[in-house]
Amino acid sequence: MIKKPQSAVLALITVICGFYLFELLDSSIIQQLELTSIGYLQSSNEWYRLLTVALLHDTSSTIPFHLAFNMMVLHQLGTPIEYVFGKGKFLTIFLFSLLSGSILSAIYLQAPTFYYAFGGTSIGASGAVFGLFGAFIAAEKYLGVEAKSIYVIVGINFALGFTIGGVDWRAHLGGLIGGFLITKLLLRLNASK
Repeated sequence: MIKKPQSAVLALITVICGFYLFELLDSSIIQQLELTSIGYLQSSNEWYRLLTVALLHDTSSTIPFHLAFNMMVLHQLGTPIEYVFGKGKFLTIFLFSLLSGSILSAIYLQAPTFYYAFGGTSIGASGAVFGLFGAFIAAEKYLGVEAKSIYVIVGINFALGFTIGGVDWRAHLGGLIGGFLITKLLLRLNASK
């Protein structure tokens, strides 16, 4: 029997949704894994928070909109990226986007006048998800898609982020830029082979 290769996208969705269920059972996990300011990361040496932020999502609503949106976009954009680029490059794009979004967010969480809805912390996989938007923009010709609709979706999401509050638009921006840049680099490396 031939085994179908495991999808990195589905594995990420499974792990993130599993952590959401764990959050519902024990909300103290949020304080242990959420993203904090760069100053706190430096003093505590808890750099793992740059990655673990993606495992956490807002549990304050009866319907998990935050989780649902992120997982829907992860599936819709991640699946074709993984199919075209392969599992390793997809994970590189995802993780680089996550890190770039987390770093930009942590820098701004440091600002003394910055008030954030979650008490100076951030949660969610949105930085990595926005990196997938950046990857689509960077690789539109390679993927055989037109990026105009991606620009509209990104614009709407940034507009919502500025108007509804409690949205870490800095993580979105950092992820978008990181996803774009790492995808351009991967395409150049691929073209030079």
